[in-house]
This record gives sequence, structure tokens and C-alpha cells, in this order.
Amino acid sequence: MKIYNTLTRKKEEFMPMDPKEIKIYVCGPTVYNFFHIGNARPFVIFDTLRRYLEYRGNQVKFVQNFTDVDDKIINKAREEGKSPSEISEKYIDEYYKDAACLNVRKASMHPKVTENMDEIIAFVKLLIDKGYAYDIGGDVYYSTKKFDGYGKLSRQNIDELEAGSRVEVEDKKKDPMDFALWKARKTEDELAWDSPWGKGRPGWHIECSVMATKYLGETIDIHAGGQDLTFPHHENEIAQSEAATGKQFANYWMHNGYITIDNEKMSKSKGNFFTVRDILEDYDGEVMRFFLLSGHYRNPINFNREVMDQSKNGLARMINAKNNLIYLIEHSEGSLSETEAGQITDMDKFREKFMTAMDDDLNTADAISAIFELIKEINTHSLSNSSKEFGIKALAILDELTDVLGLLKDKEESGVDPEIEKLIAERQQARKDKNFARSDEIRDLLKAKGIALEDTPSGIRIVKL
Repeated sequence: MKIYNTLTRKKEEFMPMDPKEIKIYVCGPTVYNFFHIGNARPFVIFDTLRRYLEYRGNQVKFVQNFTDVDDKIINKAREEGKSPSEISEKYIDEYYKDAACLNVRKASMHPKVTENMDEIIAFVKLLIDKGYAYDIGGDVYYSTKKFDGYGKLSRQNIDELEAGSRVEVEDKKKDPMDFALWKARKTEDELAWDSPWGKGRPGWHIECSVMATKYLGETIDIHAGGQDLTFPHHENEIAQSEAATGKQFANYWMHNGYITIDNEKMSKSKGNFFTVRDILEDYDGEVMRFFLLSGHYRNPINFNREVMDQSKNGLARMINAKNNLIYLIEHSEGSLSETEAGQITDMDKFREKFMTAMDDDLNTADAISAIFELIKEINTHSLSNSSKEFGIKALAILDELTDVLGLLKDKEESGVDPEIEKLIAERQQARKDKNFARSDEIRDLLKAKGIALEDTPSGIRIVKL
């Protein structure tokens, strides 16, 4: 497998330190609200990376943190008259709900900042002792010019960098590019912990360095996140971690591209800000996952209703193919014929195309194309004349590949909504009673819900549109 390494700006053969336990750290959400569609992209992309590495026979230790100490959490708590912990715990629970809708698996562990405060304080102290950080009145800053490699990830020259929107500007700092490791408490009601520098709380960047090294070791295989985190967050993580350990922090850095909304940057002020919870009101979570995997992860993708409808149709093709095979299995008998055995063997080429795409820097777009080629091949055979064993083996290949992408989870007929089942039963009765007006009315109701019915000699077959 080859991975594009942001650190080297080229595709490199992925060589894990230990295939028995590949170590991956992905930056998680700051838990003060529902996560938005831009957040969802790295969650889905790197969940898919994990699935693929496991599919190829590797063990993966996958760590994704929760930032549960932050100004946004504190401000939200004040607005709602609650404690910061109540806010963070609420939105951690909501994260799990929305992630489950996207079929994003839980990480091997989800550490929280508040659970690692002793380690954070010890890490900051180590950086001070090594001369990389300094304390000014209870605020501790990292001295970027003390670290020779600063800027190597984002390819920025430290002497040319200016304090900007992503860089905190403080009068206390010795240099505009220095960043906070520890922030002194400003008000009595502010969330704070005791430290050698007085009561305070950690800066944003230090938490990931601490949790990555604590749970995965001083050097990890892959560190991943959104492109917007390259600078300063990931740059600062490298500076902190490598200054503390003297070792390379991560061997491979992966960053996904941005999401635009109708070709514009997402912004609350523009009214084009969408949480995943908002989108779930109109689209199934798997449609969203399909959309997020339909382009190469490093390229920008554009979100709008048209592309979501296209994704819905694309996913429906997969669902129908699976349902057709399930129907075949339930209503056919017999073992593979010699011709069918050859057809199943020929389907191996689509598995190979799928793996070739995924091995090429996680090219999920081409992997989806390989699945559609497989479906086309399956559909060229007359399923009504195929054996049960053909259906079982073809479905196994389809399930194998879609499962790697986290698609077609529980989408078979047995998972039909009870309301739909009730309408189908009512339509059957209406047809028996020769009440064709009601039968047609129910057919139109089902169509509006994305369901079509086919009458066959063996009974009703459900087709999801």
C-alpha cells in the first residue's frame, strides 16, 4: 500500500513499525456541539483506512481523542447555566449517535483531556526543563525558534510566518510564533487545575501530543486529520513531541481535503453551516458516508442537494444488487454449475481492482467504481435462472468489498421499516379485495418513501429506489 505523506509531499510505501499493531492517531472533536459535515469527512475517511488495514490482515490500534477542555465548551456552559463537564459529556454522547449513523466504528480508545491532566502537566514541565518552553506569570509558552524543525510539515519558513487567524497573539509571548502550552486561570469560575505554574488549563496543541505518546508510544505509524489542522495544530504537535522525546513523532501524516457548500466555504454567517444531525433529517447516514467516500480523500469535495441525491441513487444501486441476491438465495436451490463456477472465479478480478485502488493512497472513488463493475457483472447473469450457491458466493464478494467501505450495513429486506411492512401488507389485502384504487395509492406512498414493489411468482420483492 502507498500513502501520500504530507511530511514528504509524496506517495510512499506504507511500512508499519509492527504489522501486528499498526498505531494510528486521529484528531477528534471538540465536544461543545453536534459535529458538522466537515468534521464528518476525517471521521469516515480514517475509519475506512482502519477497516482496510484490518481487511488486509493487520491489527490496528486506533486512538481518537475528545477535546473536553476548551473556551467553546466553557462559553457554552455559561450560556446554558451548566458545568463544562455536563456540556462535554452531552456532546460526547451525541457524537457516538451521529457517528453510528455514519457507520463509523468506535476507536480502540477515546481518551479525554480531563482524564490526562497529570500527564499533560508532566509533559509541559519536561519541555520547560529541556529549555523549549517558558513560564510567564502562570502562562507557559513553547518557544518555536528553539526547535530546528519547526515548519517542516506545513513547509513554512518560521522567519516568514506572521501571527494570523490560526495563531494566538499574546503580549506576554517572547515571539509572535510561540504558542500556549498552559493557560493561567483568568476568573474564579473558570475551569482550572493545580499546576507548578498555578491554577490553569492546557492549551489546545499539547493534549494530542500527550495522548498520542501515552496511548501509542513515542513514535506512531500514522497521524491523521483534516487539512486545516496541518498548521498550526499538527506542526505544533511535532515540535512538542519531538522536543520531548528526541524521536520522530509520526512516520506518516495523512490529511483530507476541505468540503465546500455549493462551492463556498462553510460558514455560520453565510447560513450554509450544516451539522450531520441536520443532514440526517433528509438523508440516511449511509448516503452521507457514500458521498464522503465518492471522491479521493485528499481532494476538495462539494456538498449540495444534487450530489447527495446522486449519492443516494448510487447507494440504492448497491442495495438493490444486494437485495436481488438475497431474493435469489431465498427462492432458488441448487449448487454451482460449471458455467457459474467460472463466473464466480471471474469476479475475483473486481476484488483485485478494488484492492489496487485502495492500495493507491486509499482511492475510495476507484474502489466504489470496482464495486459497480462487480454489480454490473452480477446483473448480466439471469438471476432467475441462477443457483442458490451462485447467489451465496456472489453476495459474499459484494458484502466483503462494501463492508471495507462501511456500506450496506443491515440493508437487506429483513431490515424493512415496520411502517413499510404494514403498507405492503395493506396493499396485498387491497389487491385480494380487488380494491385497485387503494392498491395504487399505497404504491405511490411507498414510491415517495423510496420503495418499489415487484410482483413475482414467488411473491413480493422489495426494491429500494
